[in-house]
Amino acid sequence: MSNQDQQPPWGRKRRPQTPEEIVAQLIKKLQDMFSGQKKPPPPGDGEPPSKRTAPSPFSIISKVLILALVIIVLQGLYQSFFKVAPNEVGIVLRFGKYNRTSQPGLHLKIPYIEDLAKVNVRQIQKQEFGFRTRTPGQRTTFDNRGYDMESLMLTADKNVINVAWIVQYRVGDPFNYLFKIQDVKQAVHDLSETVTRRVVGNMDFDFVLSNRDLLAAEVRQELQEQLTFLEAGIDLVTVQFQDINPPDPVKPAFNEVNEADQDMKRLVNEAEETYNRVIPAARGNALKIVEEARGYATERVNNAVGETTRFLDILSEYENAPDVTRQRMYLETMQQVLPTVENIYMLDESQQGPLPLLNLRKESQSVQQGQ
Repeated sequence: MSNQDQQPPWGRKRRPQTPEEIVAQLIKKLQDMFSGQKKPPPPGDGEPPSKRTAPSPFSIISKVLILALVIIVLQGLYQSFFKVAPNEVGIVLRFGKYNRTSQPGLHLKIPYIEDLAKVNVRQIQKQEFGFRTRTPGQRTTFDNRGYDMESLMLTADKNVINVAWIVQYRVGDPFNYLFKIQDVKQAVHDLSETVTRRVVGNMDFDFVLSNRDLLAAEVRQELQEQLTFLEAGIDLVTVQFQDINPPDPVKPAFNEVNEADQDMKRLVNEAEETYNRVIPAARGNALKIVEEARGYATERVNNAVGETTRFLDILSEYENAPDVTRQRMYLETMQQVLPTVENIYMLDESQQGPLPLLNLRKESQSVQQGQ
């Protein structure tokens, strides 16, 4: 076992234990290096302090270079680590060229060679057209003065309309968002205004007023196609029209026209209601009369055919047996006629006048009715 191993612990030189102590000791050494102080020589060297030589310029330059090198190394170590937030992604560039995409978490990169750009991919960004939000909150206030150049548009029927809308979007492709277009926000603003003016310009005034949802859907689809074509790296969340009105100078005239249009629609609806109530009833009555006439004609024809067939049958029987047929016809006729006769008279050849026949059946019926 060596003498060094046998040296007691209190005789050893104390080493720094924590990073703070290491940094403090390093700073102290640098201070001693630049101040030119040296430890006092041990006794017995024989050289007096007055004869010590001053530090040379080369030693000072080397110390400065060492200090700069230490600073560069420390800064490189500090820049080697980076953290990406949960709502961000990191784009790492190596010598200015895209190298990789870092997901949320702690990562490592090569210092002085690789650069980092962070992009928030979950934040919803918004642009307003025709107005601006002054105080957001539960009682949000808006200001639309001074934004006529954005809101005033011309429709297909050559009418001027005031349109205010918002566009909400977020970053879909961080690489395209950073490097394909220099000013993405301005590009979204210009494209939104261009697409909206084109869509509104292809529609009539009344259609724009009454179909804002359809208008917003068409603007969103066309705007997303344009942004995708330009590789802007933007995904639209929504396009919503806040207010669609005629300009202030023509609002009174527009209200009068709107009232007249509503009156015309009301009268048309009332006329259609009367038409739908009267015309079907008349058509039904006409069909009823036609069907009754057809039924009556069919009945008369069938009766005539039946009577003709009956007459021909009787004629055939009469030709075969005239006396019997005649007698049967007489009895059938009397059977039908006598029940309807009220007074019956019997004529006798030996008497001069007729003899009335007492109708007992009729008398019994009258007595029963009186009771």
